[in-house]
Amino acid sequence: MTLSQWILVFLLLNVFHFLMYWKFYKRAGYPAWKALVPVYNTCVLTKIINRPWWWCVLLYVPIVNLIMAVAYWFQVLEVFGKDTPKDKWLAVLTLGLYIMYLNYTEAEKLPYNPEHKKDETFLGAIAFAVVVATIVHTYFFQPFIIPTSSLEKSLLVGDFMFVSKMHYGARAPMTPFAVPMVHDTIPVLKIKSYLNRPQLPYFRFPGWEKPKRFEYVVFNWPADTVERFFTISNKRIRKPIDKKSNYVKRLVGLPGDTIEMRNGILYVNGQKAQYKYRPNLLHYYHVKTKDGVSIPRRVFRHIYEKYDVANPADPENAPIKTRDGYIINLTQDAAESLKKLDEVESVELFLDNEKRPSVFPGDKRWSMDNFGPLYIPKKGDKVMLTKENYPLYKKLLEEYETMQSLKENKVEFKNNTVYINDKPVKEYTFKQDYYWMMGDNRNRSEDSRVWGFVPWTHIIGKPVFIWMSYDTKKGKVRWDRVFTTVHGEGKRQSYLIPFLIFLALIWGYKKWRKKKKLKNG
Repeated sequence: MTLSQWILVFLLLNVFHFLMYWKFYKRAGYPAWKALVPVYNTCVLTKIINRPWWWCVLLYVPIVNLIMAVAYWFQVLEVFGKDTPKDKWLAVLTLGLYIMYLNYTEAEKLPYNPEHKKDETFLGAIAFAVVVATIVHTYFFQPFIIPTSSLEKSLLVGDFMFVSKMHYGARAPMTPFAVPMVHDTIPVLKIKSYLNRPQLPYFRFPGWEKPKRFEYVVFNWPADTVERFFTISNKRIRKPIDKKSNYVKRLVGLPGDTIEMRNGILYVNGQKAQYKYRPNLLHYYHVKTKDGVSIPRRVFRHIYEKYDVANPADPENAPIKTRDGYIINLTQDAAESLKKLDEVESVELFLDNEKRPSVFPGDKRWSMDNFGPLYIPKKGDKVMLTKENYPLYKKLLEEYETMQSLKENKVEFKNNTVYINDKPVKEYTFKQDYYWMMGDNRNRSEDSRVWGFVPWTHIIGKPVFIWMSYDTKKGKVRWDRVFTTVHGEGKRQSYLIPFLIFLALIWGYKKWRKKKKLKNG
């Protein structure tokens, strides 16, 4: 929506507010015109229901305002003596129209008692907790779980993390009509949790850092075709940016970088990638044995017990039999260890060199393990658009450069020229930064090598802390990962014991304070 359209919507909402409440204003001793003045009218209504001033502020916070609107309905009903469960259910089920009905039929007759605070009970506390949780979830921290093995063995399936939205700057929601604290689907009901329209303009609060190379980053999957997670639809699903599926990968290419895969090894700006933050890359290795037929169980046991990979009983990690050996998913340390065993003849990196349309940009120019060089655009970059680079930047020009959800440019290549919205364009200046994301489990990761660049508008936040880790295959908690940081160098260290000691000290201090107060009368 354009700015003028949003101003029109805002004014219409204020007209609706007037039609809904003006007689309630008069009954409370305020002139009716005050119900029509934008912003001021909600401040007056907040006084009428005898609530603190910051309630009015929350009415203008996207997503939170949906909860606050209901809270205002309930408070209006209570201070005007219509506080039965039936009245509240009618207000909710009619989306507030019941209050408009009362405005024209009973408002002038109803008792006005601004001191009535019946809702400061258990239900009031629950409502306040939901508001606070929504604010925290939307603008500060969001819980996130690792659902796939694309980052195995760095981040594991079953890791429960907190993702900070403050590091890079929290995005204001672009989808204002959505169920709070859920993503694209309402649990249990399995229905869409939001309305596609209207859409708010893209806005991000200032953060205190930019994404760093080789950090893990949570983002909205640009090529989202997932209706519900793990439910693939054949039709193309057009989601708003903030409702696209959440992904986490390692950021390997920053805006302005040139990335390249040479024989399965990543190079950034011509230099071999030097990973930080506990790198545990997994690659396919072709393992040949001296008898050329099988690998003894002792070898499998050695790999599994020491490196927790290639367990023959695990279908996901089971070795793939070849004519002269096996393809096994290994870390480099595990591969080097295998080379030292008497039964093993050779261990070599197994490369995926097939050039196919499923590899970005879809024209069979690259393979998963021999890819690029590819330049990652940054904001302000001016590039000449040619037949060669048009496939690389087509999706950027179509979807991401509009900087708006659900809006697309019409991009075509004809007569040896790129046309954007039917206008010939020889050069283009990018409006935002782009990033390149890859999984640590290189041969089992659908990442930027498949769907391309990740725009700055799709960046959600930085995973900072693993508060819980549960191994679903073994059915047990991974205690060594509980209360550990996501980033950092060296061996992972759990802070669970210090945290429990801290809680015990607080509990003991409160008990001591309570006993002291009782003793002193």
